Amino acid sequence: MRAAVLKEHREPLVVEDRPRPDPEADGIVVRTEACGICRSDWHAWQGHGGWIDSRVPTDFVLGHEPAGTVVAVGDDVATLAAGDQVVVPFTLGCGTCAYCTTDRAQICPNRRTIGFSPDTPGAFAECLHVPAAEFNAVRLPDAVSPTEMAALGCRFVTAYHGLAHRADPDPGDWIAVHGCGGVGLSAIQIAAATGARPVAVDIDDRSLSLASELGARAVVDASEVDDVPAAIADITDGGADVSLDALGVAETCRNSVRCLDRGGTHVQIGLTTDEEAGEVSLPIDLVTAEEREILGSYGIPPTQYDEVFGLLETDAVDPGALVTDRVGLDDVPDRLAAMGTYDNVGVEVVTEF
Repeated sequence: MRAAVLKEHREPLVVEDRPRPDPEADGIVVRTEACGICRSDWHAWQGHGGWIDSRVPTDFVLGHEPAGTVVAVGDDVATLAAGDQVVVPFTLGCGTCAYCTTDRAQICPNRRTIGFSPDTPGAFAECLHVPAAEFNAVRLPDAVSPTEMAALGCRFVTAYHGLAHRADPDPGDWIAVHGCGGVGLSAIQIAAATGARPVAVDIDDRSLSLASELGARAVVDASEVDDVPAAIADITDGGADVSLDALGVAETCRNSVRCLDRGGTHVQIGLTTDEEAGEVSLPIDLVTAEEREILGSYGIPPTQYDEVFGLLETDAVDPGALVTDRVGLDDVPDRLAAMGTYDNVGVEVVTEF
């Protein structure tokens, strides 16, 4: 099968032939019909993550936002069959531990991460293997195409989990979103659809324009504002109720915490670069004195996909509106490199393998 392979960190991926996987007893093989290109893939390509023991190996297939069709099943798999269309969360739980059985599979201590864990090659390939498939693979509703599901990818569902299950805002709450890439734009669309009032923060006019189309009540161009938290306080009459750092650099993380109203909640979704190496200083006395909360959010458990599908059925969100380009597997090396200069807008999806 064809696959885009990381040969050396920061060097262009190489598209080459790799052995097609066979299913483990509890696993399935999925023919990849669509896979989003995500900033987390860029982090992996750059070799980031050593500070939390998540640096991906070389000679490895990246890609972690797949949807596709089951083409082979293991001997112990009874609830899935060849021909089923499925989505696969990028964090794969064991399915049996205390976290998996209480809707927190994304932090399973035995988790395997598609396109990151050394024993779990990614989905920039014609096929991928999914272990513990009866727990991890989720059938797609008839109304949702694999391309739409790849647009949902880790970014949309991560934003959904961060808002709905970590921050849990009320209708009418002000939601500041720092960084309008795939996660940020998804958060804006979800917040608007659920009755909150999103404020988009970015330095790119194209991203801010798209954020407005997706439901942002106001936008802040961080390249033209001296004090982003003050600008958000003016817009929201005191500060945001919830703020998400969807980028992961020190400036956006601190701005997200500082822009909150008293008692507000900061949600960290973006992963840091090697400049921060996982460490960001925060105004902790302000957090204490005003009882601001700091939460982390990582992925989504497979048990929460039904909620996402239910939201799609209301027509309140349109994941297809996030897709700005459909590309082929041979385009992945260039599109991944473009993320280093923030030359991407919206969500790009691989649809030709």
